[in-house]
Amino acid sequence: MRPFRLFAVALSIALCEHVADAQTSSAAGRNMALRLPRIFSDGMVLQRDKPIRIWGWSAPGANVDARLGNSSAHTQANAAGTWSLTLSERPAGGPTTLLVRSSGDSLLLANILIGDVWVASGQSNMEFRVAQAANAAAAIADANDLSIREFKVPNSWAGEPEDELAGGSWAPADPAHVGNFSAVAYFFARHLRPSVAVPIGIVNATWGGSNIETWISRGAQHLTDSAWTAIQQGEAAHDNAVRDSLRQRVGSLPEIDSGLVNDSARWADPALDERGWADIRVPAYWESQGYPGLDGVGWYRTSFMLDATDIAKGVSLSLAAIDDDDIAWVNGVKIGATNGYNVTRLYRLPAATLHTGRNVLAIRVNDGGGGGGINGNASLVFGDTTRRALDGTWKFRVGRVTLGTDGQRINKIPTILYNKMVHPILPFAIEGVLWYQGESNANNAEQARAYRALFATLVTSWRREWTGGGRDFPFLWVQLPGFGQPDSVPPLDPAWSLQREAMDAALSLPATGRAIAIDLGDADNIHPTDKNEVGARLALVGRRVAYGQQVDASAPAYRSFTTRGDTIVVSLTGGELAMHGAHLGGFALSAADKRFIWANAKIVGNRVFVWSDRVHAPAAVRYAWTNNPAGANLYGTNGLPVAPFRSDRW
Repeated sequence: MRPFRLFAVALSIALCEHVADAQTSSAAGRNMALRLPRIFSDGMVLQRDKPIRIWGWSAPGANVDARLGNSSAHTQANAAGTWSLTLSERPAGGPTTLLVRSSGDSLLLANILIGDVWVASGQSNMEFRVAQAANAAAAIADANDLSIREFKVPNSWAGEPEDELAGGSWAPADPAHVGNFSAVAYFFARHLRPSVAVPIGIVNATWGGSNIETWISRGAQHLTDSAWTAIQQGEAAHDNAVRDSLRQRVGSLPEIDSGLVNDSARWADPALDERGWADIRVPAYWESQGYPGLDGVGWYRTSFMLDATDIAKGVSLSLAAIDDDDIAWVNGVKIGATNGYNVTRLYRLPAATLHTGRNVLAIRVNDGGGGGGINGNASLVFGDTTRRALDGTWKFRVGRVTLGTDGQRINKIPTILYNKMVHPILPFAIEGVLWYQGESNANNAEQARAYRALFATLVTSWRREWTGGGRDFPFLWVQLPGFGQPDSVPPLDPAWSLQREAMDAALSLPATGRAIAIDLGDADNIHPTDKNEVGARLALVGRRVAYGQQVDASAPAYRSFTTRGDTIVVSLTGGELAMHGAHLGGFALSAADKRFIWANAKIVGNRVFVWSDRVHAPAAVRYAWTNNPAGANLYGTNGLPVAPFRSDRW
């Protein structure tokens, strides 16, 4: 989550920088500077068994030669100083070197592997790092496969398609680097490697909170000049409205934090007069509590009571999630600081900082963009492992405002991430794409239904535009896991279920596949930490779709249903069924009135009998059709979960 300027100003700056970059490239050409795109660097992975395109910049009209191992090619730069050449395809192997020469300049890249390159893209669950995953310490310590490497594309955007990335470099999967890898992509590669036995390169182009529209080109979305201008004007108007709203709530928008001056935490003083501070609910984002669009610093204060027995047990402060960074004090004494919006905090409270009676907790939260505040549960943890919740109403004051735009809007604007994070690498040869995104497009049923067309456009347009990908390269994705509190009554139109269904429609496209993750979610955390199993399931799908291996990569799937009196019989195809748990759950029935009721269910061979005493003449059956299908426990005998389904199209 990164700070960003108001859209109208920032877009103008970006367009100016785009022109400046072009001028710089032209000047570099006149100065006879040979340059390669940033994705070409030491330690890179190049795609096997496909022609290898090399491109870059040099003096206008200059001769350019490239040699990769024993393969070579020659070309001449055009009048603008850009050039491109193609080396013959190579089998997996390495390490090798790439030497590029032009007009007396030369570039030598070393330690290059030839294998399979996968682009990992989407939002925060794909961006989610190995260091944040469950059992991270063990995974990092065990990382010793230097044939797995990652290139992290920096979070960046542009108003028009650009030819160069903002930065980035290749890193090996060793203990010093793997903690920053995409966890899903790394575990995918780790589980894939034994059966494929070639180097795996990961191009990590992700941005937490991003909408799918921002990853699709203007052309693919049919955005005319007038439509694009209207989008810019709408964003500028929205930003002005956010500024006015915050001024009405906060008054003048402070640019300097008066609560922390020269390392003196004035607003952590336990004797501070809190009159004038606002009430705020914990846990919750501050945007949802009257501060839409606020980026910057917010201070939280609360108090708790302790007795001598409590202190003797030992006390820690647990904070499930803070967006983005925090510093915490108890009774004016600093107890800890953490950077990262998806990192659990556990701060030990030294006994010397505590006293019987009232104790004051102060937390300074710094948010760089998008949702901000204490958005996870807060509690005291005692030495005997008992907990005391601190959730509820706290006191709040804005310390500093760095006006961004509401809800990470910069990474929701159509096409602008594509322009800077995807377009520059379209000529780079790849094996396929891994996609994990959709949470930001499932805020309501209408948005979730619209995802069907958008996702199909993403897949088909990337395949068409990715000149280094080849026709119909494999496109694999992770279906959204469970999230939110389980529903006591089956909902009619749950947005996450509709979004999962919208993605499933893309299975009709060639060389596509999905990994089911409904059972790997977390009701309280939109970023579940078991990425190893997600990666393992995605690797199974990849082995079947991308590599043609005869592996059992999915559970049985819904085929049809029939009605027997007040019972619906569901038929599934693709293997035998199993149940995890004592009772089969996740099924719901409805009569023609469209009022669904949780139902009883039992497995008979490859069929499921579903009934309820409260539903007569059932007309429709659904399975796992909620945002968080926590009770759904139907699996294949291969241990993989059955995908959510419904018989109706209501």
